[in-house]
Amino acid sequence: MGEGHRYVYTDKQMPSIHGAMAAVSKEIRARADEHGIDHIVLELVNLRASQLNGCAFCLHLHTHLALRDGESPQRIAVLPAWRESGLFTRVEQAALKIAEAVTLVADRHLSDDEYDLLREDLTDDQLALLVYAATMINAFNRISILSHHPVTYREQFGAPPGGGKAGEKAAGKDGGTDEA
Repeated sequence: MGEGHRYVYTDKQMPSIHGAMAAVSKEIRARADEHGIDHIVLELVNLRASQLNGCAFCLHLHTHLALRDGESPQRIAVLPAWRESGLFTRVEQAALKIAEAVTLVADRHLSDDEYDLLREDLTDDQLALLVYAATMINAFNRISILSHHPVTYREQFGAPPGGGKAGEKAAGKDGGTDEA
């Protein structure tokens, strides 16, 4: 079973494939900059898909990245109810609709009317980039969930419930990756 861990860290087992996935994420970020998609919007996509998939590792990572990029704790807290909150711009709402459509594609497809509404707020390039972003986070979610990547304590989030100690596990040693 390798290194005393029950689960295979897929990213560590096949680093060249994981590296290629990371390169795609890096390309998405570069093209997002080019086409006017803010990194906060990308992190909202990452967070919403990770919420729907129940990926603790990616939720932890992308909450940290969103906060680092200037996202507010309030908007992160209400993200599951983004439609009702009134806190998200039309572009952010369009991005969140895409994140949900990609994540839940087996259950439901966007109607023609829904798709037309997205195109009112996004250029074709922006829409395509957001579909790619949502597709990539879904792939990373699946890898992290099936690898059982641990969630590690981060001091900037405050003390964990139950008095866990800082640095008990380091993602670099025990699994998990910093996908884009």
